[in-house]
Amino acid sequence: MFYQLEFEKPLAAIEQSLDAAEGRLRAFMAASPSSGGITLASSEARSAAAEVESLRATHASTLVDLYSNLTAWETVRVARHPKRPQTRDYIDAFCKDFCELHGDRRFGDDPAMVCGFARIGSTRCMVIGHHKGRSTAEKISCHFGCAHPEGYRKALAKMKLAEKYKLPIVTFVDTPGAYPGIGAEQRGQAEAIAVNLREMSTLQTPIVSIVIGEGGSGGALGIAVADKVAMLEYAWYSVISPEGCAAILWKQANEQTNTAAATALKLTSRDNIELGIIDSIIKEPVGAAHRHPAETAQALEKWITTSLAELKTMTGPDLVEKRYARFRQLGQVTEAAE
Repeated sequence: MFYQLEFEKPLAAIEQSLDAAEGRLRAFMAASPSSGGITLASSEARSAAAEVESLRATHASTLVDLYSNLTAWETVRVARHPKRPQTRDYIDAFCKDFCELHGDRRFGDDPAMVCGFARIGSTRCMVIGHHKGRSTAEKISCHFGCAHPEGYRKALAKMKLAEKYKLPIVTFVDTPGAYPGIGAEQRGQAEAIAVNLREMSTLQTPIVSIVIGEGGSGGALGIAVADKVAMLEYAWYSVISPEGCAAILWKQANEQTNTAAATALKLTSRDNIELGIIDSIIKEPVGAAHRHPAETAQALEKWITTSLAELKTMTGPDLVEKRYARFRQLGQVTEAAE
């Protein structure tokens, strides 16, 4: 399915011209030398090759310009791109010997929350993450990445298993928020997330968390109480989605109010690191992760292995104390004396 971001429309004309130029170049290269007109064909081929190189350079520079000046709302749109890598994509990319675990031992299994043992680099760990799905059927099954209470209870049960075996925990956050349906509320959605916040704060094993796409509200925080928190460059992390904020403040969510809400929420990776909410920004290749999933996975793996190597030198009580101090300082402000 073809999908184009609104701000990327200037690239469409360049890509169309590039496709046409590459087609002409292939035709010239495939022409038989015995057909006569060798000089003309060679001259035209050289011209087509020069045009292709020029258009590629224009495309690359335009892409750099577009992604170096993204607004907060445009960043949200990039984080929601249908081809953006998800938790299972990163597991396939660099998590070796992945063994998936299912169920919360209370209600059932939630496909929106992926859990399992794995090895990242040389480190054995527990991997947990939201998954949105690719196909329509998978997206419906995964509730578009909105986990139910059984998903958060499953995640916590596997975290405690990791603590028991003294394994670090790696979580991938990618959700617009926890599922708000009647069934989820009846089964204790808020209580499940609250228990996760409490229990994760006391786990005596290293925890690292990465916001790989969307980080919406308590649904994100339910698996993100970590010793180190990072964001991919074009992810977002906030107390509410721009649409939800716009609907509350202006009673309607449209392009104008969504843009204003996204700016006011300070939800980009740059905003979050300036506010001290995250510890690191993991750079994405030019054009974002959906264009270069392999390179993004390599950057993600490098950050995880480096962070775990640093945290593994600390004792369990020290980890808990430092984690507590990290979250206690969030939201601190300094007021100037009158």
